[in-house]
Amino acid sequence: MSNLDGCDRFQRALMDCHRKIPAGPAREAACKHLNRALAQCLVSLACPDESEAVRSLCSSGGTGLKRTQCQQAQLSLSLCLSSLQQQ
Repeated sequence: MSNLDGCDRFQRALMDCHRKIPAGPAREAACKHLNRALAQCLVSLACPDESEAVRSLCSSGGTGLKRTQCQQAQLSLSLCLSSLQQQ
């Protein structure tokens, strides 16, 4: 995936964080939220429907049905991402 539209600000911020903080536990702690934000952004671009389903169905606890739907959404997202890796 070469199109990072919408995720470029997270990528720049993460690169800045890595540049400013020496490698090690301090960098991992300081840059963790940016790393996660970039990853979530990229996943949302790659598999938007599946990503949204996981976000909405897995955001909180709930009934057995909701937990089952969350697991199904996570599997669908995993399959979507896996299919993109094989291209």
